[in-house]
Amino acid sequence: MKAPFAFPYSINEKYQRRVAYFSCEFATHQPLKIYSGGLGFLAGSHMRSAYDLRQAVVGVGLLWKYGYYDQNRNTDGTLVPQFREKNYNFLDDTGIKVRLHVFGQEVAVKAYLLHPETFGTAPIFLLSTDLPENSPEIRAITHKLYDDNKLIRLSQYMVLGIGGAKVLEAAGFDPEVYHLNEAHPLPVAFHLLSKNGYNLEDLKHKLVFTTHTPEDAGNERTDFDLINRSGLLCGASETLVHQLCAGASNFNHTLVALRLSHVSNAVSKLHGEVARDMWKGYPDICPITHVTNAQNRPYWQDEELAAAVAQKDFTALAARKRALKVRLFEEVADQTGKILDPDVLTIVWARRFAGYKRANLLLKDMARLIQLSERENRPIQVIWAGKPYPIDHESIRVFNEIHHATLPHRRLTILTGYELSLSKLVKQGSDVWLNTPRYSREASGTSGMTASMNASINCSIADGWMAEYGTHGENAFIIPHIDHNMPIEMQDANDLQQLYRIIENDIVNTYYGQPQKWWQMASKAMTEVTKLFNADRMADEYYTKIYAHGQD
Repeated sequence: MKAPFAFPYSINEKYQRRVAYFSCEFATHQPLKIYSGGLGFLAGSHMRSAYDLRQAVVGVGLLWKYGYYDQNRNTDGTLVPQFREKNYNFLDDTGIKVRLHVFGQEVAVKAYLLHPETFGTAPIFLLSTDLPENSPEIRAITHKLYDDNKLIRLSQYMVLGIGGAKVLEAAGFDPEVYHLNEAHPLPVAFHLLSKNGYNLEDLKHKLVFTTHTPEDAGNERTDFDLINRSGLLCGASETLVHQLCAGASNFNHTLVALRLSHVSNAVSKLHGEVARDMWKGYPDICPITHVTNAQNRPYWQDEELAAAVAQKDFTALAARKRALKVRLFEEVADQTGKILDPDVLTIVWARRFAGYKRANLLLKDMARLIQLSERENRPIQVIWAGKPYPIDHESIRVFNEIHHATLPHRRLTILTGYELSLSKLVKQGSDVWLNTPRYSREASGTSGMTASMNASINCSIADGWMAEYGTHGENAFIIPHIDHNMPIEMQDANDLQQLYRIIENDIVNTYYGQPQKWWQMASKAMTEVTKLFNADRMADEYYTKIYAHGQD
């Protein structure tokens, strides 16, 4: 980069504080495949709204050569992950190259820039180790998002955190706030400590942290020996490291982030309560507040649906929704050979596959599901979609279970390739957006927001953001839950019965028997979600509530 970095647009005076937003993944647009799921969708919407509001935010991420993975099928229709090299001609080679040491080896890191005008986002620096001067194992660091090899994954975090900080220094961008979107970029904190003489208070003044999940898999732990060998600590003393890890038997990345930041946020009000309870036994952590996730309305919402709601024209709303269903069903037919009916109530379950999300809950009473889908009077259609982690064998098994169970049935099916484009299709083309997590385990669950933006009515457990939004029979259908401390089997059995009761008694009867009420609900859902869960609100709240925390 020939000159110090400068924003190619004037910054809104409300948002002058310079922020570096570090994230392992960004879902900015379909062609740039550097994301896996909700974390990336959230980061992408944040970067879009940061651009729309003209905030002084710069993103820092990794340029994944093979992306997450391409979700394809075996000859029998079951899931097979495939990795394909991606080459992007729309990224700018900044000319910046920095070096760091990872597990004793020197690593060269090159920085590319995603310009704001390309996809309508804040500028994002994307880092790659896939360079000729690096050894093959070093080049592989930025090949696959969330590599299953622990050493490679730690190396990825170091390239993101330490390499990212060095790139910003080389670019002449001096952040006042370093925002860690999850604990993956935590090494940036130790790099900053090494530069300020290991002054914790000076560091905390600059660091904020967003925690996204109460699930163990999202709160990584590493043996101290591996951490010491990696170089992640940037010379921090053993005394300091054990102080940061007090109360844990190993290096707990989330705990350390909570002790190095001056404020942290959960991603919904309910998640804030869960997170504070989860970490209450650990002293010396920063305050945990919440900023409820949101999604960028201009990117996700169909403008004709929005216009129909604005004009209170339910005839136009229904006609546009039917047209969007037809468009979705062309993709369904292309993938599966099944031609669905746009006049039939269509329920979609689509998101990242994980055990607590219970993708196969409806299948627990398969006879009832088949009966609902096969009847001639008031039938339902159900579509599933979503990507399991490529070595999460249980989630892959569930995907394949759904495929085999639905294969013989004309109105039940499952899709592959759940990325931004397909996500838009299923949200705009669904009538009902089904969300079935075990209560308290879904930190936010943003997919339902963009479904509501497109006249798809949520049917959901009141978890995550839904606890702040959904009112049964008005803008959503809420599945009553029982005590989440009860055995999983009891929770699942209760939620299954409640779900089928709501589908049969509320959803089906309203859709077919009370169309005026249905479109009133869809219109109310669109209006309220756009007001409360548009990412412009979220991006503003990060500035006023998180980045400005303790500054007055």
